[in-house]
Order: sequence, then C-alpha cells, then structure tokens
Amino acid sequence: MTAQQNTSTQAEAPAAAAAPGTATATAPPARNGIRLRAPELTGRRWINTGGEDLTLQDLRGKIVLLDFWTFCCINCLHVLDELRPIEEKYGDVLVTIGVHSPKFEFERTVEAVDQAVERYGVEHIVLDDPDLVTWQAYTARAWPTLTLIDPEGYIVASMSGEGHSAGLASLIEELAAEHEAKGTLHRGDGPYVPPAPVERDLSYPGKVIRLADVPGHEGNLLVADSGHHSLVEFDPNGTRILQRIGTGVRGRTDGADDTAQFSEPGGITELPRDLADAAGYDLVIADTVNHLLRGVRLGAPGEAAVVTTLAGTGEQFMVGAHDNVTDKPGAQAPFEEPGTAIKLSSPWDVLWSAESERVVIAMAGNHTIWDFDPRTGVVRQLSGTMNEGLRDSASSDEPAWYAQTSGLAPAADGTIWIADSETSALRRLDPRDGTVTTQVGVGLFDFGFQDGPAAEARLQHPLGVAELPDGSVAIADTYNGAVRRYDPLTKTVSTLARGLAEPSDILVVLPEHAEGTAADAREAHLLVAESAAHQLTAVSIPAEALVVAEGAQQTTRPATTIGDGALEIEVGFTVPTGQKLDDRWGDPTHLQVSSTPPELIASGAGGQDGMSRSLTLNPEVRSGVLHITARAASCDGEPGGEIPLHAACHLYQQDWGIPVELEAGGDDVLRLDLRGTN
Repeated sequence: MTAQQNTSTQAEAPAAAAAPGTATATAPPARNGIRLRAPELTGRRWINTGGEDLTLQDLRGKIVLLDFWTFCCINCLHVLDELRPIEEKYGDVLVTIGVHSPKFEFERTVEAVDQAVERYGVEHIVLDDPDLVTWQAYTARAWPTLTLIDPEGYIVASMSGEGHSAGLASLIEELAAEHEAKGTLHRGDGPYVPPAPVERDLSYPGKVIRLADVPGHEGNLLVADSGHHSLVEFDPNGTRILQRIGTGVRGRTDGADDTAQFSEPGGITELPRDLADAAGYDLVIADTVNHLLRGVRLGAPGEAAVVTTLAGTGEQFMVGAHDNVTDKPGAQAPFEEPGTAIKLSSPWDVLWSAESERVVIAMAGNHTIWDFDPRTGVVRQLSGTMNEGLRDSASSDEPAWYAQTSGLAPAADGTIWIADSETSALRRLDPRDGTVTTQVGVGLFDFGFQDGPAAEARLQHPLGVAELPDGSVAIADTYNGAVRRYDPLTKTVSTLARGLAEPSDILVVLPEHAEGTAADAREAHLLVAESAAHQLTAVSIPAEALVVAEGAQQTTRPATTIGDGALEIEVGFTVPTGQKLDDRWGDPTHLQVSSTPPELIASGAGGQDGMSRSLTLNPEVRSGVLHITARAASCDGEPGGEIPLHAACHLYQQDWGIPVELEAGGDDVLRLDLRGTN
C-alpha cells in the first residue's frame, strides 16, 4: 500500500492524487498519457489583484505556476528570488500565484501576510490560504512546493524545494511552444496589480548597532534598512538621519554610498579599530539576499562611505553541489576557503567575536554558523551539518543541527547566543570547543507563548538576541511580538514587553558614562528594531517581568497514516529536458532521514546515497514527524553523453517534515516528489 493524501475531486479527474506530480487520473491523453485537472484555488482572499477574486477559468490560456510558500521559511524566500528572472522573461505567458500556506500561528493573520508580501517584494498575485485548503487539494507536503499548470488547466509538473529555475524555464518554453501551435496560449499582461508605493524613512529594519570606535561616528546608530536595500546612520538618539548608504534599489554593486547596492541587508558588526585600519573597512554587513558579506568604510563625516565585497560570489551555496567553491569542483564540508571563492547562503546576522577574533556568521540559508577572518579573507564552516533540526553538540566531533540561524549576540564568557528561528529556540555556542546547548526550544514544529521553566517555555520564530548587563538574555520573539528574557541562573523565561510589531533585533542601551555597575544595569533600556512598524522603539526593562501563559502549540497539518512496521520511502526525481544526472563524483542523489521523536525510527535513519530508503518503525511510538531531505545534482547535457567541460550544473534539494500516525495494516510505502512531471 502507498501513503497518500486526499485531493479535490474534479469532473475530469475523479481519482485521488498522491504526493504532487505522482497522481494518475482518467482524463484526455497528454504528453505522457496522463492528464490531471488542476483543482480550483480556494482561500481567504487574493492579494495583488486590485481587489479582484480569481478562478482557474479566468487564467485559461496562461501557463500558471503555483508557489506554495510560507514567509518564515528561508527556502521559500530563496525560491522567490529564483522566480524573479523567470517571471520577467515569461511575463506575457506566465502567471505566478503564491499560495501562502502558514506554518506558524502568526502567519495565519491577515496583517502578517500583507506585510510579508510587501517586505519580500513579491511581485505576483498571492492567494491567502490560512486553512491550507488549496495546499491539501494539491497534496503539498513541503515548503516550498511548485506546481505548473498548462493553459488548458491541467497539472503538468510538481516539484519541491529549491534549484528548479532551469528546469522550470525549459518546461515553460515547451508549454508555450506546444500551446501556441494548438492555439490555446494567450499572450499579454496577467492579473497582477502592483500596490501603491509607500514613503517611509525605514522599511522593515532588520538589525541595529551602536557605532563604538569609528572616528567621527562614535555613538551613532546604524540600521539595516532591509526593505530599502540600504543602511541608514542615525544620530545617537535615533531621531535624525545622518546618511544613507546604498541607492535603495536591489542590486550588488560595490562603490561609494550613492552608487552601492544591497539586497535586503541584515546583520551589521563593527571591527576593532586596529583591525579596521589594517583591513580598510570599519563594518561587516550580512547582505542576505545577495549571499554576500560586504565591507563598509564610513570615512570622516561628510565623506562618502565605500562598500566592497568581502566574501561570497553572489550565487547561493547549494548543499551537496560540486561547484560551491570556485576552481575546486567537488569540494565538500567542512569548508575553509578564500571568501570570494566560495558561495554563501543567506547570511542573516554577523558578530565580531573577541574570543575567536573572527566575524561569526549566522548562515540561515543552510542552517549553520560560519566565520570570516578579516586578516586573511578566509571563510570557514564553524558549526552545524547543514541538516535542518534541533540537535545539540557535546564537541566539534558531534556537529549540532540548527534551523535558520538568525540572530547572534556575545556572552560575557566568550560564548555566543543564537536565535535559531525555525526551531523557535535559544541556543548557545562555545566557539572554543564547538559545544552547542539549547536553552529554550523543543523542535521544528513546537512553538508558543509560554513563560516559566525553560524546559516548558515556548517562543515563536525569534530573530534577535542580546545579553543584558545582569547576564540574562533578551530575545526578540518576533512572531509573538514580544521581548522575552531568559535567566541562565534560574533557567526560567519571562516577558519584558509585548505588543510589538515583529521585533527583529535588540540593542542594549546603557546610561552615558556607564562603568558596569549594578546602578548602570538598572538604568539600561532596550532599543528594538520593530520591523513591521518600520521604526526603532525604546523599551524599558521592567523591575518585574510579566509571566505569560498562553500555552505551547505545534504546527498542525493533516497526518499521513502509515504502517507500524516496515516502511519504504521513495522520492521521485525527473531530470529536466536538456540535463542529465551529474555522476562524475559518484551517485548524485542522496537521502537524509530522521524523526521526531528519534525513537519513531527503529532502523534505517541517517544519510546515504540514493532516492529510496527502507525503514523499520517502532510500533510503540504511534505518531511523530518524519524528517526527510532529498538532494539530486544534474548538469546540462544529453542523456548517455558526457557532461561538457563548462556545463551549467544544478542542485535540487528539499526538506520534508511529514506528520505521521502509525496504524496496523497502514500504508507501507511513502512516495514523495523532488521533481515530477506529467
């Protein structure tokens, strides 16, 4: 038996569908003999349509691409950027619809979805699907999932994860040619209606620091104005803009402040003065969507700031790909390479570590921690396996697992606090020995707003963190709209403030001429980057913190019923036209399988090559989540032939977290699609 999810029943396709791209149905013949009518699109409302509701019938004649996404998910954000050139090139035949399918409770709210569409520059129509109606109709199982529908309304392909842009372009070309010849293709503008622009000083500010030792800039605030693709320097009070660095247009140009470009910059850190003078730049910036580290030399007041590229190639690091390092095909982890020779993956925050004398990088895109040495320009992988999850490390020999590392802060003892957003966790890394411990948080699908003992406390997608003068930790609990506090001595969590609009970072502000006394600590306050309010907000530290008990939650999606013994996992992957599997270094496919709780899998967990796996499940564990990561590598070339020397190569990857329930006699095969075509 094969594990399936139900799909909408269509007049022309009465059969239920399995995982995307694997369904069969009785329908008119198609390119491979199977045609499945696309289910209707159902949700709460439409965005970017000028107030109009749409049906698939309204889109007949267009190639339709459904992007099942949720805005917490870094892989979904990667796909948004992968789609931009495709949407531009095929805009006269292609309509992209982002089907927003939330993971976290906060992502179900109307305001949050609207803000995400604006924040990430989503320039296509969006269906808001808070109850996952369309998600279930299309049997989506992972964020992101892409489904392609032809001009006659039939599903022709479904694919999960990242890296599908080349294959998508090929399919769109084929569909456009086929349906132009049939007379069923309509060229022209689609239903997308851009929103009216809004003028603001800041737009979704990400991170903020106070400049310490940059001559002529001491005490000023520097803000990553992420939505404006720039940096903004304020006076010490945060009330007057002194300069803006960057044109405000998304790009990656180096140069003076009025020509330099960023793409959604994030973390900022200042180098020690002697090192900055030697390196030639004062600041290191996490240029998140460009997958770069940038250096900024501020210069004397009145002089132009200068931006340079320090690390990254501008292309995204893809786990398992053989071209992540320039001129070193097949290089594998752990990486230690010249910064401009290696690809990065959505660096979200950066921190100067006095302990390691390096810039520490929260590499959100591949769930790791890296560092950068300004003296040598070398980047290295410091912590993490690139597997997504929550696993601690007793030493560097037992690598930790993270999930979208998003915030960094130094601790007084030389360790580093980490906001691990997708596990809603506060973690602690010791860069000296590689140990990682979780202070607050349980796993990928557990969150909430619950204070009290740390083991029972819950956060919801935190993005920022800062150590307070008393040694406790302030956490920007982003999706709860709160600042939380963790006390390492009592191992308890409390709430310092709530009612904030997506706080993304915290700066501790000490009184002028502070000397580190208890009185200074009592007079300290917080400056919060209140991202969705587009402002910096001063927050006092109350003498007595709140204790909130709104409970723990879990991501809820329909569970897949499977048997309570042997289980076969089969992942489908169809190589796009014009490509072949890249087998130059062995099997180009790989599966990593684990579970929550770990006891769910009795045998068969771990990583190995191939796209299938035999598991034995523990019948005493009746429910849980299977975590499955699939990767496949291909290059441009013809099947049966050699891969050309300078062929473009492609890495396809997806992480599934599949809720399962065990039942005697249940399905013993679980089929998934990394890339399937009909």
